[in-house]
Amino acid sequence: MLTRQQKEEIVEKLSAEIKEAPSCVLADFKGLNANDMVELKRNLRNEGSTFQIIKKKLLAIAFKNNGIEINPKDYEGQIAISISKDEITSAKFIHKTAKENENIRIVGGLLNGKLMSTDEMIALAKLPSTDELRAKLVGQLQAPISGFVNTLAGVPRSFVQVLGAVRDNKEA
Repeated sequence: MLTRQQKEEIVEKLSAEIKEAPSCVLADFKGLNANDMVELKRNLRNEGSTFQIIKKKLLAIAFKNNGIEINPKDYEGQIAISISKDEITSAKFIHKTAKENENIRIVGGLLNGKLMSTDEMIALAKLPSTDELRAKLVGQLQAPISGFVNTLAGVPRSFVQVLGAVRDNKEA
């Protein structure tokens, strides 16, 4: 059993993390075995996110400290919060894990201080990652330049081919 002081420290730390984080994912992990939990935490940590089991009442207090009102009774099962360094990492990873393991599911979350529903968090999880978006942007920016370079190279290439054909006709 946690003492009052320990609970206050947990709430204070969690409140600060929520305030700084661009996104948080709430997940119900009821029935998830210990090995799967350890693997999930390890994978999230490798992605720069955290996964912490929290009492619903303490979560509600931490949210309230950030100006967000929730009713702890609205969330069924055992709740954990994953705090991410960016907007979609935690949501994407937990959603992927939920597809493979029915014992974990997204039940809500926060995005830039706004409370999000389960469906909104799943939609967020389906978005491409920041790195994927950057790669697409670079590809889109590079395509016109590549086309322009090929067009410029095509004129001298055609001229050399014509000169080669003329040379071949004179030799024949």
